[in-house]
Amino acid sequence: MEEPEMQLKVKKVTDKFTESLYVLANEPSVALFRLQEHVRRSLPELAQHKSDMQSWEEQSQGAIYTVEYACSAIKSMTDSSVYFKSIDSLLKHSIAMKEQLNAAQGRSTITPQAKNPPGTS
Repeated sequence: MEEPEMQLKVKKVTDKFTESLYVLANEPSVALFRLQEHVRRSLPELAQHKSDMQSWEEQSQGAIYTVEYACSAIKSMTDSSVYFKSIDSLLKHSIAMKEQLNAAQGRSTITPQAKNPPGTS
């Protein structure tokens, strides 16, 4: 009677051992399956984030280019102040010359009646 009991105990031990080996053998595949599930669920969201980041980067690059262009335009304007000062002095000189020409023309076209003020005849 001892032998059937022993066979039963041996069968239980071997079954448990086989089950443990089966679980150990399949553990990596279960982990890989879980990993695959995680990637499948999170990949679309990550792809959308990547797309959004690329769009933001393009917008940022455009804004940076615009700011750099504006800064260079302002620098050019400050560098051109010398030219504006020169133009200003040339315009003032031209106005003074025109006034001198007008005064010279006014003197040459004065008639003798204009020399005597009215009412002092």
